[in-house]
Amino acid sequence: MVCARAALGPGALWAAALGVLLLAASAGAQRGRKKVVHVLALGHQHRAFGSYRGRAELQGDGPGDASLVLRNVTLQDYGRYECEVTNELEDDTGMVKLDLEGVVFPYHPRGGRYKLTFTEAQRACAEQDGILASAEQLHAAWRDGLDWCNAGWLRDGSVQYPVSQPREPCGGLGGASAGTGGGTASGGVRNYGYRHNAEERYDAFCFTSNLPGRVFFLKPLRPVPFSGAARACAARGAAVAKVGQLFAAWKLQLLDRCTAGWLADGSARYPIVNPRARCGGRRPGVRSLGFPDATRRLFGVYCYRAPGAPDPAPGGWGWGWAGGGGWAGGARDPAAWTPLRV
Repeated sequence: MVCARAALGPGALWAAALGVLLLAASAGAQRGRKKVVHVLALGHQHRAFGSYRGRAELQGDGPGDASLVLRNVTLQDYGRYECEVTNELEDDTGMVKLDLEGVVFPYHPRGGRYKLTFTEAQRACAEQDGILASAEQLHAAWRDGLDWCNAGWLRDGSVQYPVSQPREPCGGLGGASAGTGGGTASGGVRNYGYRHNAEERYDAFCFTSNLPGRVFFLKPLRPVPFSGAARACAARGAAVAKVGQLFAAWKLQLLDRCTAGWLADGSARYPIVNPRARCGGRRPGVRSLGFPDATRRLFGVYCYRAPGAPDPAPGGWGWGWAGGGGWAGGARDPAAWTPLRV
């Protein structure tokens, strides 16, 4: 019996001998979480449960063999799965890991650093179009150069942080304290172990994958306060982008813009693919200005347009009033806007 991933992209594919087949998830599970059966098959009959209903199906690959296809893969599908086949003579099981291409990003809310319990960290990532990252994903991000000197929750309930450039305030210059990253002068992933998830508070490391839609920077005729960001995007058939959406657009769609803009959580950030001195340093990444004063600071805005949503104006146009004037504190009616080159 083979239970191996054969393809990823629009869906994930596993193969298994026909008999009684169970596909159960322990994927990305917390410690102690029960295994959940997602697909049950008997001969050529099969049934998918829960969120897999309508997305999972069996395809015959020849006598005594079948492929289980999972379509419309989501962030919640990430992790390890167990494939079990039972017949009259013997049982067989196998494990398969569903990986997603994506990006890990550190996150803390407006309230400041080290404010999140484990449950609050899960919620914060979900609100920014992500999930808590796994330890494997954080380690891979560290190998790609992620350097962040603040500890955050991971999906398994542990607290860790990646250091690519060792320094004393971030776990020292190497040695045993470097945890899972190897503990050398090249840094590592510092590991606090499993923490009390209802009492202790840290930041979060979130993971997000490819976007079905598009993130773009909107430069109104004049910069807007945060209260005007949603109306500015709505006039373009879009919503204010979430932090995870901006990170995904930077990493996977190569969005590069040396201009800060509002995001949905009230932060101001900008993505840099090609580093230059005037745009925040020599390394690529998503630069953050933190959480500026929402009423006094003025920026453009990063918007997210879902698939199929119409674009009211050609790319490269801004929005404003042909008769002049400013935003006036966000009191203007966006329905009266006309596209203007800026």
